[in-house]
Amino acid sequence: MENLSYLFSFDMLMTILRLAIPIGLAAIGGTICERSGIINLGIEGMMLLGAFGGVLGTHLTDNPWMGVLMAIFVGGLIGLLHAVLCIKFKTNQSVSGVGINILATGLTVVLTRAVWKTDGISGQVDQLPSITIPVLQDIPFIGKIFVNQSPYLFITIAVVAIAWFIMYKTKVGLRLRAIGDHPKAAETVGINVKKYRYVAVIICGMLCGLGGAYLSIVQNNRFINNMVAGRGFMALAANIFGGWNPLGSFLASIVFAFAQAVRIKLSINIPDQFVQMLPYVITLLVLVGIGGKSKGPEALGDMSD
Repeated sequence: MENLSYLFSFDMLMTILRLAIPIGLAAIGGTICERSGIINLGIEGMMLLGAFGGVLGTHLTDNPWMGVLMAIFVGGLIGLLHAVLCIKFKTNQSVSGVGINILATGLTVVLTRAVWKTDGISGQVDQLPSITIPVLQDIPFIGKIFVNQSPYLFITIAVVAIAWFIMYKTKVGLRLRAIGDHPKAAETVGINVKKYRYVAVIICGMLCGLGGAYLSIVQNNRFINNMVAGRGFMALAANIFGGWNPLGSFLASIVFAFAQAVRIKLSINIPDQFVQMLPYVITLLVLVGIGGKSKGPEALGDMSD
């Protein structure tokens, strides 16, 4: 009964929203990338390198905001790598993404050892401080949302709104969707397909880096090897579940965040191993149940001239 009451409490809601932030940011990045026709299986690696970049930037400057900027830069750099491999050299997009994941796993181990002389974990850094918005905190019912919250919550809401608006209410979004469905037709009417694809993949990397930094300098105050722990693949599933729509992708991220919140917050009288499996089982069920029915961009993965 106590678990049931907590399940519908404000604290549970805020826990779900906080856990949805990194998945949601990466899922929106994946949406933008795949709407341009580029498959990105490297989201997990981009998030991991972003998490490392966030801690490294904070370590070097003693300023967590600089860590956020470093994470965005690192993510964008890896996004550019993926774009060059896929667009310029026409590498198999799935192979490129998997390669980025492997690169990130090994590179962060080496760099952690080089910077902090430790295996598996960095030194402590300053966390990004929470904020309270003075006027909005007095709003009845929802005012608590604006009290002592991470700036990431408001950044994520802004990213969702901006991405949805650009995708469906501007010429840029219309062109991006056209490129994902019919790149040759888009090129025929004068749209620079390669330019849009480069920008989309780099923005994806930047959002993944931003989401990764949340794990290392908001939820934690250090980098831990493989700390992304499958959230990148959850983001991929959220993108499919959300119908390649920024708003849908974020709402789908909340589903996976709910599974994580249940694992972390609720006391359930079953073996802990099964509870820990819950977010990943839901991810697999979504991919199996929705993946075959959900219709993505028609030219996704097609790089033929």
